[in-house]
Amino acid sequence: MGNGGGSGGGMHSRIVGTSRFETSPSVLLRAGARFRLEDVDPDSTPGFSGTKEEGAAALLASDGELDALQERLFAASRVGARDSLLLILQAMDTAGKGGIVRHVIGAVDPQGIEHHAFKAPTAEERAHDFLWRVARRLPEDGIIGVFDRSHYEDVLVHRVRGLSAPEEIERRYAAIRRFEELVVGGGTRIIKVMLHISKDEQRARLAARLDRPDKYWKFSPGDIDERRHWDGYMEAYQIAIERTRSDDAPWYVVPANKKWYARIAVQQLLIDALHGIDPQWPAPAFDVAEQRRRLADS
Repeated sequence: MGNGGGSGGGMHSRIVGTSRFETSPSVLLRAGARFRLEDVDPDSTPGFSGTKEEGAAALLASDGELDALQERLFAASRVGARDSLLLILQAMDTAGKGGIVRHVIGAVDPQGIEHHAFKAPTAEERAHDFLWRVARRLPEDGIIGVFDRSHYEDVLVHRVRGLSAPEEIERRYAAIRRFEELVVGGGTRIIKVMLHISKDEQRARLAARLDRPDKYWKFSPGDIDERRHWDGYMEAYQIAIERTRSDDAPWYVVPANKKWYARIAVQQLLIDALHGIDPQWPAPAFDVAEQRRRLADS
């Protein structure tokens, strides 16, 4: 069994690119017992004092570290290590989930990534418990899994839209906690991220999509309908975080009005978690010196 349990590493004063996280996002952004979503400023950049340009440089500078750690995780699994990592991204529309996948996850070898974007459940999926389709997509040993939305849609949307009875939603919170406990016990470290944008910022991003024909495909009229339920969604996120946070599957709320900050924060959460796993390069199953001699003679 791997050491996939536990929260991200609490590293302090990590040098990142040309600037510095004064305290790791794994500490600053973690939703603790007294967490209140209303206290989080979506415009803020907790722990990072640099500019947008410095943030972009920091992201680029840390790509290599993330890539190397992912390769070690994958390599260790080839000789029996049971560790994996699951990043769960939840957010209101336009908050930047796709940008995280492209600019953060996209920096590592794709053979070590399993990405799945959960849409509305199919007829087959609705015939099973809500966790069935998620369990089928869990990352294998050595893999970083990414869920673009997840089982949390089945408490967030259902609560706001009244798609399930209140007692069923309460049952689901407990089921999620048990499920995630089992996942962590099996060697998968879980990072749950809410990308938190403001309602005004979402309006600006939706308007930008309507201004560009090449972005029309990303716009859905339903996004405007959902805005009418904004306060309900904020309440639903607060409750979901309260009901499902744990030491082994913590929630991190990332201010996301500034896309560059959200990207470096999530990148650092992944790096900290991988350092916590500390995957090791496999020892050679052959005599290195002998193989060097054989190669020279070949």
